[in-house]
Amino acid sequence: MASHSQSFVQIPAVKFTKLFINGEFVDSISGKTFETVDPRTEEVIVEIAEATKEDVDIAVKAAREAFDFGPWPRMPGAERAKIMLKWAQLIEQNVEEIAALDTIDGGKLFSWCKAVDVPEACNILRYYAGAADKIHGNVFKTSRDLHLYSLMEPVGVVGHIIPWNFPTVMFFAKAAPALAAGCSMVIKPAEQTPLSSLFYAHLAKLGHEYIFSLFMKAGIPDGVLNVVPGFGSTAGAAISSHMDIDAVSFTGSTETGRKIMQAAALSNLKPVSLELGGKSPVLIFDDADIDKAVDLALFGILHNKGEICVAFSRVFVQEGIYDEFEKRVVEKAKTWVVGDPFDPKVQQGPQTSKAQFDKILSYIDHGKSEGATLLTGGKPVGKKGYYIEPTIFTNVKEEMLIEQEEIFGPVMTLSKFKTIEDAIKKGNSSKYGLAAGIVTKNLDIANTASRSIRAGIIWINCFFAFDIDCPFGGYKMSGFGRDYGLEALHKYLQVKSVATPIYNSPWL
Repeated sequence: MASHSQSFVQIPAVKFTKLFINGEFVDSISGKTFETVDPRTEEVIVEIAEATKEDVDIAVKAAREAFDFGPWPRMPGAERAKIMLKWAQLIEQNVEEIAALDTIDGGKLFSWCKAVDVPEACNILRYYAGAADKIHGNVFKTSRDLHLYSLMEPVGVVGHIIPWNFPTVMFFAKAAPALAAGCSMVIKPAEQTPLSSLFYAHLAKLGHEYIFSLFMKAGIPDGVLNVVPGFGSTAGAAISSHMDIDAVSFTGSTETGRKIMQAAALSNLKPVSLELGGKSPVLIFDDADIDKAVDLALFGILHNKGEICVAFSRVFVQEGIYDEFEKRVVEKAKTWVVGDPFDPKVQQGPQTSKAQFDKILSYIDHGKSEGATLLTGGKPVGKKGYYIEPTIFTNVKEEMLIEQEEIFGPVMTLSKFKTIEDAIKKGNSSKYGLAAGIVTKNLDIANTASRSIRAGIIWINCFFAFDIDCPFGGYKMSGFGRDYGLEALHKYLQVKSVATPIYNSPWL
């Protein structure tokens, strides 16, 4: 394990710890706070103001005022775009500080946050800024004496509940399309990783002040963007059941997704978008380049320390190359560098929290007790921090817990298959359907398998191949609704049809 006693980066002081409501940082009504912990050291970073139902009510009221009476949904889309572009510029100017916040708060690799996550946040903002002035309905050719057309209108006040594994990217995957549509919102970051969300709220406010200083139109108006750190059972539940929230978007566990959907149904029947758990298979065929397949499979499960909903947690290898693949993937897993996520040589940082750390180790114990063969890993790394060895099991049966449940950690199950039909059957033998991988040089195999696996995104000879223009979401118990692409914009819009009689027209 790479030492985390060295100082690779000057870690900034945390500046923002309060709730962000109606354009101001404020204490919670109750005065309660909660600890956010550095998973590298197991030490408390800071105390964060804890939002409860009363705080959510205030935030929703501010968002409702901003939507019903404020300028944001009423200004031209091109004006919203200018403000969003300025926000992206401010984020770029603070990339090092934001990347460091996500690293100390979530154990994410600093190099990845700096090179990928934070720039992707800017890309997302710019993509939806470009769409903000292209929202329009249709004019219909009718069979009656009517002028009939449709409008695309913002859905209203949106509640966003975002996960702890990608706090930056998910913040903007939710907020950016809703802002472009003209919505106001209340965002609840995960209690494990609230720091970057609060910093983004600060930059939104900073943009507001910057633009005022240039005597231009205001930045994101007060009340449009509200950030309320807190726990799912209180703040999250208050958002899901709130009678004055018009839609909810959630990324997280299937168990929590059920609760959100139920709360939405029992309150005001608000629409929900759910991106939930995964147990993604990768099918590796005999004709695959073994070294490339090993790299894909290992990156697919160890990227972001396995805390990723699309992780290649179930690896199925055709029997002709299985033995060689197993040998090489175990060898490479043993060389994987686990340690301080600020160290540029490190490939895997600590799990985000003590709860997740314990959960992963519990699943590993289940795998061993149920009779799976542990090929490598399975133990904590070091004496401090939530580090776990890359772990690979084989001789796994379909009914085993480690084969069926989402572990959300660096744990791979490895199995063999005979035919493409066998591979497809194994790949589909999960209640989840978020993502899948196929490794082959044969176009017919790739086409057949990709059309047969029931999952929202299929990666052929690649992994984590996302693009902002490509919609992403799940099948089955991995949820419904899509983030990214114009589909994400449309879920924050609703269609209104307008009819006007036509009298004495020469044509319809």
